[in-house]
This record gives sequence, C-alpha cells and structure tokens, in this order.
Amino acid sequence: RVAHLRTFTLPGGERAIREPRRSALGLLHQIFGDSGAEHFGATTGAFSGRERAIVTRMLAAGINAPRTSSAGRLFDAVASLTGLRQVAAFEGQAAMDLEFALEGVSTDDEYCITLRGDSPIVVDWEPAIRAILGDLAAGIGPAVISARFHNTLAAAIAGVVGRLGGCDPALPIVLSGGCFQNQYLLRRTVAALERQGSRAYWQQRVPTNDGGIALGQIAAVWLTAPLAPATTEDSRRTTEEE
Repeated sequence: RVAHLRTFTLPGGERAIREPRRSALGLLHQIFGDSGAEHFGATTGAFSGRERAIVTRMLAAGINAPRTSSAGRLFDAVASLTGLRQVAAFEGQAAMDLEFALEGVSTDDEYCITLRGDSPIVVDWEPAIRAILGDLAAGIGPAVISARFHNTLAAAIAGVVGRLGGCDPALPIVLSGGCFQNQYLLRRTVAALERQGSRAYWQQRVPTNDGGIALGQIAAVWLTAPLAPATTEDSRRTTEEE
C-alpha cells in the first residue's frame, strides 16, 4: 500500500454507511476535536440533541468508532456537510447525490489537498474540508462545491501517481473501486493523468466496484503464484478419471 487517504473515525461503525451525517461528524471531530463540530448546521442539525450527545461521546472515547480511509465515506461526509444527504437508503446514495448535484456546472476550480510522507503517502483532505466549510459559510451552493470537490480528488490522484511513477510514463495506471462508477470523477482523473503523460485503464466489461477489484486480485494471484507440484493423489485421480 503506497498511498491512502488520511483516516478519520466512523461513529457507529457500519451504521455510518447508511448515515452520511455520521461520517461528516467523524470528519469534523478529526479536525476540530470534541467540541469543534457543534456549529456546522446541515450535519449537526440532522441529529437530535440526544443523538448528537451520544455520537460525540462515542467519538471522544473512541468506542465503536473505527477508523477509515474510505473514499466513499469521504464522499458521504461532503454530501452531509452540503445538506444533500443525511440518511441513505442504500450504500453510495450520498455519493450519487453529490455527483448529480454538479450537473450543468463547468469549472476547473479545485480545493487544496496535501500529500504528506513517502511510505505510504497520506492524502490529507483537511485543507479541502476547511475550504468547503468556508464556501458554505459564504453561501456557495452544493453544485459548485461538488464540482470543486471532484476536481480536487482527480488532482490528488494524479499527484499521487506523479510522486510514485511520474518518471515512467509507460507505467499503466488502473483505476478501480466504487468511486470510479462516478463518470465525472473518472473522466476528470483520466484527463489529469493523461496531461502528465500517464496512461489510464478502467473496467469496461466487469464491475468497477468491489466485484471487479476481487476479479483483479484473483487474476494477479493466478498470473504470479507458482504452480503447485502435482501430488501422488492428484496423479492417481487423473488416471482414474481417464
């Protein structure tokens, strides 16, 4: 693993998959600590006072609050902060809302994102989230924020590739994972990679989400693992079958 998004806590664990507001609160807690997340309306207003108190205690104590580096949960958090989705009917719904929100917006603006360290590289989203909060305070709408957020992720991916293999333009870059079902993100990332001389590949005949990743893992093992020598039992079975 050569690079990953900066981690943050998910209060309630898997429950956060269906409640983007939890991802957002975990993200805010990571930036501002125990009390800093109290004043961000769309997210905190989605909880009752009792719910928010419980979730805040979970975050403070680290109870049932595993850490995640998931890009999907980062999408969820931004969808919650912008007021697009607080509770989802299915996984990925908030990310879809965020993608659909930018339709009709044309901008190359992006937020700042920091690449820290070398082994692994940590993609630090905090400057971007702070800028998003600033845009919200200035009355910037979800559509523009979504476009800037997508542009930022594409630039960050290209930046990581540049740090890792930018010296070798022939190195193929394979884009996979559920976030690349997002057509805007895919197109933007491919364009960013091509501008710096990298060649990108993506799924066209198999799913780009977890199913496609699993198939790729099987293929990698199949192509690289040495063949096990046949045992006496294998030889006997083959003979009997013939």
